Amino acid sequence: MPNAHQAPAIDFDAITELFRTAHAEGRSFLYEYEVYTLLARSGAETPPRANLIPKGARPSDTELLAIPGDKSVLKIVSPTIIHKTEVGGVRIVEREPDRIRSAWRRMLYEVPENYTAWLERNPDAAPPAYRGLTGEVLTDAIRRDLKGVLQVQFMPPDSSAFGNELIVGIRRTREFGMILSAGLGGTDTELYAERFRKGQAIVAASTALTDAEAFFALFRQTISYRKLAGLTRGQRRIVTDEQLIECFDSFIRMANHYSPANPDAPFIIEELEINPFAFTDFLMVPLDGMCRFSPPDARAVPRPIERIRPLLHPRSIGIIGVSASRENFGRTILRNILAEGFAPENIVIIREGESAIDGVTCVPSLDALPAHMNGCVDLFVVAVGAGQVPELAEQIIDRGAAQSVMLIPGGLGETEDSRDRADRLIARIRDAHASNHGGPVFLGANCMGVVSRPGQYDTWFIPEEKLPKDRTASYRRAALVSQSGAFMLHRISQCPELRPAYMISMGNQTDLTLGDMLHHFSRSDDVDVIAVYAEGFNDLDGLEFCRAVRQAVLSGKEVLFYKAGRTPEGKSATSGHTASLAGDYMVCDSCLRQAGAIVARTFTQFQDLFLLAETMHGKPVRGNRLAAVSGAGFEAVGMADSIHSDDYAMRLAPFSAATQSTLQGILREKRLDALVGIANPMDINPAADDETHARVTEALAQDPNVDAVIVGLDPLSPVMHTLEHADSASFDLHAPGGIVARLRDLALRTEKPLICVADGGTLYAPLRKALLDAELPVFPVCDRAVDALAQYVQARLHMANIRSQQAAPDETPCVRDTGNMECVIPS
Repeated sequence: MPNAHQAPAIDFDAITELFRTAHAEGRSFLYEYEVYTLLARSGAETPPRANLIPKGARPSDTELLAIPGDKSVLKIVSPTIIHKTEVGGVRIVEREPDRIRSAWRRMLYEVPENYTAWLERNPDAAPPAYRGLTGEVLTDAIRRDLKGVLQVQFMPPDSSAFGNELIVGIRRTREFGMILSAGLGGTDTELYAERFRKGQAIVAASTALTDAEAFFALFRQTISYRKLAGLTRGQRRIVTDEQLIECFDSFIRMANHYSPANPDAPFIIEELEINPFAFTDFLMVPLDGMCRFSPPDARAVPRPIERIRPLLHPRSIGIIGVSASRENFGRTILRNILAEGFAPENIVIIREGESAIDGVTCVPSLDALPAHMNGCVDLFVVAVGAGQVPELAEQIIDRGAAQSVMLIPGGLGETEDSRDRADRLIARIRDAHASNHGGPVFLGANCMGVVSRPGQYDTWFIPEEKLPKDRTASYRRAALVSQSGAFMLHRISQCPELRPAYMISMGNQTDLTLGDMLHHFSRSDDVDVIAVYAEGFNDLDGLEFCRAVRQAVLSGKEVLFYKAGRTPEGKSATSGHTASLAGDYMVCDSCLRQAGAIVARTFTQFQDLFLLAETMHGKPVRGNRLAAVSGAGFEAVGMADSIHSDDYAMRLAPFSAATQSTLQGILREKRLDALVGIANPMDINPAADDETHARVTEALAQDPNVDAVIVGLDPLSPVMHTLEHADSASFDLHAPGGIVARLRDLALRTEKPLICVADGGTLYAPLRKALLDAELPVFPVCDRAVDALAQYVQARLHMANIRSQQAAPDETPCVRDTGNMECVIPS
């Protein structure tokens, strides 16, 4: 890695003036020659010399020869033609005045005709001004919009081989703010991104969460870097690492200056792309560029997220929508709250004509709240129809009747018909947040509710018969936050081994967002693990969420994340390459991993990783060296086959001499030495009993070369205690010397992660439950165990690296100001 570089000076005043001039002309984009000026003001070392030949001009020979070189590049200049090559808008000619004039005049006529033909074949890609136009009318419109032809200095690249062009771009995303992308450039850049596996052709990162050196470390993993650095056969280095870092630094600083997250931004860069940079004698030469920009947006009103605390730990709860005569959502919610142990005297129901329901006091209106509640409840649960919600919210806000409000009903923004109602509600909530008192925070709408074991309440509207709950069971220091209540409900029904302290349905994020909730838990003393299912983020909330992930990681917590809805952004001919290369899901995945989250790709992975995080958080993870053992040969082979994928890699640990000697002694004692060899993974034979499994596992866990152990228990073996209610005591899984008791004891004595595999049918479900009750994560098949452990270990090591970088003396600590919702996060 190169030494720290001297950041190039950026003339932000001059760049802002470029935007201001273009904006005054009614443009939201820069012409290519203006992009080169922008690059020059940003400290880029080699923008080419260029000269605009306006339409209708009569350039002299002297003007045409002012650009040096043997050849000239001519490029059409138009506000609507982005990809010029496809329509004949780029030509290389000899640097002779007559040749330049001929090509210039030909382009002014041929390019509109070519672009007309292209748009007629691709009508969906037509710019708004050309939609509905065809034939000569369309050609005339295109020709009128031509500004002229740009004559650019021809700087021949050192090589035209594959991989010797670089694309670098920044763009604004709605959810994550400014994103930097870099990778294989040229006209086929989208094809490279599609054909190469993830992270090989293109990489992307949030500019708010990275710096040039960190992004360069990410870029070094790409094929593009290997080509540029001369690390492939027949290649030579054509650019220095320092040049790349300076380029990335310049783009990051421009992105953060002209960012929607910067309250002082004079303009917002929507997209700035150089494709490609070519390389001439160790000079980075931009050969094409585009830039779109916009005026800054109005700043969002901050939410009083400190009121999430009373939402999750209320001293008093109000409910509206409880039926006195039948089982409706409100009545089920009331019963679930009471069943969780919340004191009935601290609950109030808003219902006219009733004095009490299920032993809970009823009052006719918000004005009649009991005296001991002082006119304000900590949490108000709304379980009435959506049509009543806006007026009710108005009353709650006007009376200051609640610190937090839970909106259960749907019909608030999910459909076109309900959007107006939702918009009015959102506007009223924002007005309240802008007032001196800040108003209550709202969770939902379309929200299934909250289970807060520490807060002793449950507002899920699912009857106990449909989802039986062991309310006496202990819970773990974890939170499950889900945009979909159904996702959370089904995961908990299917995986009762998951026991989070909090389960929170976010719903439509009418007010409180995923980022808000994660910021709360990143500072909470109640949880160590936060698992999140997301379908989408509000504007810039993806960035806030990433900042909260980073803060949670720096606080020693773990964040698990699953993103639904992975359809890439539609590729449009009117947008740059950068948007189609770094689509929505790629950006989300990259930003979350960059921040330190564990990112799951499937529901099964989410469940498995959540289980590991819940049970393994307190175990130190010092490396990725795995030891595996099983009494079944296929499992040993399967574990070895599963340690590598595109997303992770574990190593099979080499056993120390002392461990090999211990293992040999165990095998001799058990008369297995003639059947079992010392290897990793270790196949200890179906004749290995409970004691053998446990002693071999302990020997592996004690080896200093081993970081984690997976043990396959071979439950069908005739010598293993793996059955519940067994006729023979030799099979009883609860036997004092059985495998469950032995591994429970070992897990208490070793600090290393210990994972079990119990591959068998429903007959062995009690075995898996007994292991889980002993806080031992167990999987039904070995490849799932290796997959989950490998991803978890890799993520834990990444978190440790983030923390170690933060601990460096020159780092700036993260500070969260709940007043203005801003957070400065070091890379």
